[in-house]
Amino acid sequence: MAYEFIEFHETDEVARITLNRPPLNILTAAMMEEIHTALTVAASSLKRRVIVFDAVGKAFSAGVDVAEHTADKVEAMLEAFHKIFRSLAEIEVPTLAIVHGPALGGGCELAMMCDFVIAGRSATFGQPEIKVGVFPPVAAASLPYLVGIRQALRLILLGGTIGAEEAARLGLITLVVPDEALKEEGEKLIATLAGLSAPVLRLAKKATLGPVRRLFSRSLEEVERLYLQDLMKTRDAHEGLAAFLEKRVPVWRHE
Repeated sequence: MAYEFIEFHETDEVARITLNRPPLNILTAAMMEEIHTALTVAASSLKRRVIVFDAVGKAFSAGVDVAEHTADKVEAMLEAFHKIFRSLAEIEVPTLAIVHGPALGGGCELAMMCDFVIAGRSATFGQPEIKVGVFPPVAAASLPYLVGIRQALRLILLGGTIGAEEAARLGLITLVVPDEALKEEGEKLIATLAGLSAPVLRLAKKATLGPVRRLFSRSLEEVERLYLQDLMKTRDAHEGLAAFLEKRVPVWRHE
C-alpha cells in the first residue's frame, strides 16, 4: 500500500511507522486510517518482536486536527482515532514510541499507549484539550492507571505541558536521553527486543497487561459515550473549538 501521511518499513523483527506530516504531524482522519492499516500489517507477522512509532519534522505530533472535532466530523474522527488505540491495547507485539519535540493531545496519547517510550530531553508532553472546551478520551481512559488519579486529573483538567524528565518521574514514559542520543538509544532498545523470542515476548506482554487491557476497553467505551452524548451537546465545547479555529479567546457560557 502507498501511504501519504506516514512511512512504513518492516523486517521480520521490526516494523516502523513514521509519522510524516511535518512540521507538527497534526493527525487527520485520513492519517489515522493509514496508521491503523500499517499497525494491522505490523502486528500480523508471528516473527515480529517490536513495532516502532517515530516521526519526522519538529514534533512527534501536536495532536488531532481541531477542525475535525466539529459536530459534523467528530463521530467519524473519534471512530478512526480510537481504532488505533483499540488495536494498540490488543496487539501482543511490544510497541515503542521514540519521541522528539512536542507530543501533545492525540500525539501524547499515541506515545503513552506504547509499551516503551523513549524521549529526548527537550521533548514535551501534555493534554491541552480542556483549553479548547473538550477533553481527551484516550487519556481519560488510560492516565489514571499510568500515572495515578491525582496526576491524571492534573494533566487532563489543567491542560498544562510537562517536560520529558517529569514525564519519566510520573511514569508516563520509560526513559529520557540527551536529544543527540535519541536515535542511538532507540536503536539499542529495538536491538534488544529483536534479539528475544517473539512468542515469549507476546506471552510476557499478555500476562502483564491482561487486566489493564480489559479495564482500558471498558473505560474507553464509557468515555466515548460521555464525549459524544454529553460533551458535544454543550455550548462551551463548540465555543472552545470555534474560538481556537478563529484564533480568539473563548467566551464560556457554562452551559
